[in-house]
Amino acid sequence: MSVSPGAPQYSIINRPHVDHNNYEHRRTHGVTRDSTNIYDRDSTRLITGSADQTAKLWDVQSGTQLFTFNFDSPGRAVDFSVGDKLAVITTDPFMGLSSAIHVKRIAADPDDQVAESVLVLKGPQGRINRAVWGPLNQTIISAGEDAVIRIWDTEGLSLDKSAKLWDSRSLTLIKTYVTERPVNAVAMSPLLNHVVLGGGQDASAVTTTDHRAGKFEAKFYDKILQEEIGGVKGHFGPINALAFNPDGKSFSSGGEDGYVRLHHFDPDFHRFDINVV
Repeated sequence: MSVSPGAPQYSIINRPHVDHNNYEHRRTHGVTRDSTNIYDRDSTRLITGSADQTAKLWDVQSGTQLFTFNFDSPGRAVDFSVGDKLAVITTDPFMGLSSAIHVKRIAADPDDQVAESVLVLKGPQGRINRAVWGPLNQTIISAGEDAVIRIWDTEGLSLDKSAKLWDSRSLTLIKTYVTERPVNAVAMSPLLNHVVLGGGQDASAVTTTDHRAGKFEAKFYDKILQEEIGGVKGHFGPINALAFNPDGKSFSSGGEDGYVRLHHFDPDFHRFDINVV
């Protein structure tokens, strides 16, 4: 069990107002098959992962279960982000499913809590035994039975449907590019003041194969004015990677549809000026 500094580990069960049945359920839920328990920073909430294919949020003082996240495979590692507004949960390989890292938004009010993941990361072979947030929540660090420690770059990934440009030295926010879709990838043109954003609705949540439903276009923004200036269609799944050619005359995109697409700009594109539109 991992707790925040100064947090009692078991003294809670001696408080007379605690519902012991709920607390016993919590203890059983949290220790199954080496799954983990993590308190938030002020020790008011607890998140647990278990082999019953769930992760649960608890109120520490009362022992009340606040919410259940359901998965299709056993839950394992859990961790609150700095600020406690996000949680990372790992799930084990199971019945043909690969291991995965799920990021959940944690609502301040339990009545507003939702089950949807804002980000799902896949790739490691075998169980992911531990996953924790890196500095400023910009990375997730995972370790598993494949004996590899991975650092997942979450900087630029949008949990609030935006991309942000930061000064890397002072960590000062410079610009924000707001869109109407989750953002998974961002790239800046080496030639023009253009930023391209890619993402789209999570593939598991899309109810139709029409690319318009999931908003899978690559969207271009003016880097200075922060205004959308165009888009490029083609993918029929979320875009997860973007990169410009060093000469700025083309860019590539990779998506969950299994395609990497190379896009070449027309000569007129480099003469485009948003100020005269």
